Amino acid sequence: MILTRRELIAGSAAATGLLYAPAVLGQGKPKVVVIGGGAGGGTAARYLAKDSQGALDVTLVEADPVYTTCFFSNLHIGGLRDFDSLRHGYDKMAAGGVTVVNDRATAVDREARTVTLAGGQVLAYDRLVLSPGIDFVEDSVPGWSLDAAEIMPHAYKAGPQTELLKRMIQAMPQGGTFAMVAPPNPYRCPPGPYERASMVAHLLKQTNPTAKIIILDAKEKFSKQALFEEGWGKYYDGMIEWINPEFGGADVAVRPDSMEVVVEGVAQKVDCCNVIPAQTAGRIAAIAGLTDESGWAPVHPDSMKSRIDGNAWVLGDSSAQGDMPKSAFSANSQAKVAAMAIRAELTGSRLFPAKYSNTCWSLLAPEDGVKLGASYEPNDDRIASVESFISDTGEDAALRRRTYEESLGWYAGITADIFG
Repeated sequence: MILTRRELIAGSAAATGLLYAPAVLGQGKPKVVVIGGGAGGGTAARYLAKDSQGALDVTLVEADPVYTTCFFSNLHIGGLRDFDSLRHGYDKMAAGGVTVVNDRATAVDREARTVTLAGGQVLAYDRLVLSPGIDFVEDSVPGWSLDAAEIMPHAYKAGPQTELLKRMIQAMPQGGTFAMVAPPNPYRCPPGPYERASMVAHLLKQTNPTAKIIILDAKEKFSKQALFEEGWGKYYDGMIEWINPEFGGADVAVRPDSMEVVVEGVAQKVDCCNVIPAQTAGRIAAIAGLTDESGWAPVHPDSMKSRIDGNAWVLGDSSAQGDMPKSAFSANSQAKVAAMAIRAELTGSRLFPAKYSNTCWSLLAPEDGVKLGASYEPNDDRIASVESFISDTGEDAALRRRTYEESLGWYAGITADIFG
């Protein structure tokens, strides 16, 4: 058998993974299925459709027809933001060329390249993007389970849980006790637990000024700790008590039926309890076989492509990528890199070097905002921080007000970037 020059080149390219069948067989537009319509998945879907100018068939799978952001949900709990301002629909994204399917993905067949939905629909894909956020580690807080979330809410998936937690705080008796079980690292942030404590304190200061807040924490330290502790002393003196491992924060159980927390074997009655369990990648990532023993999905730092499957990308909270926090800003940044990489593979468009960024704002009190952030670049094994910044303690009120206003502008900008 004599091979032509064209056959030799094609065979060599296929063997080295340089030629992707969906892009060259001429069987219609390459199909990209995106699971999860938040900061990662929503951004990826919108940018894939927009930047490919119709060359890609992009489908977004998201169970909720209206998405409620976890970021800024603490401000709603604190009474500083209306709940409706957290909710965003997909009409503009659909008008921009994304097929939006309001259903839940239940299975992924990576060999057949299909996604099965709860309603029975099966979607074929050439490339798959997963950005399903977080799920919770069972039994990470003894005595608590998802069944108990209606009694001791987590409010770490925004929506009904957010409103439930706020109602429970508002229903506390005068002088009552609010308890928070803080999560171990790594965890989704925002809604950061320490900003949440600040916003709960702000709400209680208006309506229940003798109430107490206890934070039970297995961590020796936490992000922006000096800034939070300064703010707590300034605005909520004596109201918030942080209990670290030295004083029992690492030995905590809960009893939802009797509304008790148990610290080193000693039970204490509380009036409201916010349990934020240990976290893991959104369940569909594990179902798809894209997570490792850590519970998170390992990805290549230069593209967010899965290290397990070359036809899949994992973004945002679910990914194990290196130094970036599990924030909406991070997910949005990662999604743009991933969309560019997918588009380059499927359409031959230009691929630029990956760069990432993140900023996390926290509100200590009305108009007193602080922030930290960094810029990142991929290296051989992870996304690495190359330059960082953080607010200083002792900053004047004008600077803190500007930081807060900056965060408002960011929220308006990122939600427009995600949802159109």
